[in-house]
Amino acid sequence: MERIPTIDISPLTNPAGPQYRSTVEQIMDACTSIGFLSITGTGIAPENIDQVRDTVKAIFDIDEARKWDQAITRENYRGYIPMGFFTPNDGSGAADKYEGYKLHFEAAEDAPIRAECALYGPNIWPREVPQARTVILDYWQQLDGVADLLLGALEVGLEIPPNTLRDAFRDPMTNMTLLHYPPQAPEERGYGIHPHKDTDALTIIAPDPVGGLEVQTRTGGWITPDCPPGGFVVNIGDMLELWSGGRLKSTPHRVVNRSGHERYSFPYFAVPRHDVVVAPLLPVLTGFDRPEVHCGHWSAEIWRTNWPDEMATGDTPELGTLTD
Repeated sequence: MERIPTIDISPLTNPAGPQYRSTVEQIMDACTSIGFLSITGTGIAPENIDQVRDTVKAIFDIDEARKWDQAITRENYRGYIPMGFFTPNDGSGAADKYEGYKLHFEAAEDAPIRAECALYGPNIWPREVPQARTVILDYWQQLDGVADLLLGALEVGLEIPPNTLRDAFRDPMTNMTLLHYPPQAPEERGYGIHPHKDTDALTIIAPDPVGGLEVQTRTGGWITPDCPPGGFVVNIGDMLELWSGGRLKSTPHRVVNRSGHERYSFPYFAVPRHDVVVAPLLPVLTGFDRPEVHCGHWSAEIWRTNWPDEMATGDTPELGTLTD
């Protein structure tokens, strides 16, 4: 497939309806060919997306010194990511041209799950943008519902028992990254985000109108998703590719912002609960050879190897970074 299809997923809310099966088939066709799709019919109002985008802009408009006061640390990968702070996870290449703000599944200081896995905890919410917590968590909850619908559809399409996938996302490690990409000059080398595959299960993003997201086709070319206003771009990550034995495709993509305008993005990354071990649920396709992964360990390694002076080891799962 050399294009990214747009699919109305509203029939997924009624599994007994006449269009449910055909919608599942469309989703499976996209996910097994190019690994990307644009979706409409989510029930999320465009005004909600606009409100989140305005909130993200306000967060990045905070005074530079105050943003640094809220920066991520090795001990707590939550909060502000300064411009050019991270290189690709494998330590190669130039730093990506973005600043970010990292948010994880919101867990209270005294949440019992924190005794099981140190990666859980409360987020850092910027005091300068008091509406941020409410606006973003409300949007997050709506995307949880969309992800659940899509996972249910994939269970049907893969012909695996109901809730096999969905049950892995109770107390998940789902996270979001708020992103700001300044415009790159036409002759400027490098990327907003380097070519990579997502290591999560499922990514959902409301595309910025200025564009910049590029997806690699099976023939090696790069195309831009054609997503209607109010729609979302969805892509398969490495975890779902592994679960499916290679049937669902985790596809390389990158960001290059040569629009001449500021670009803002806020992707949602669906990641299972910390103790879930992802292994093929079906016989693997010929040529697909990936070891099983422990979600908590994989997430910790992604976190650790984001720091420029940390390197992957023999015990590190694949981290999504690709050579240019």
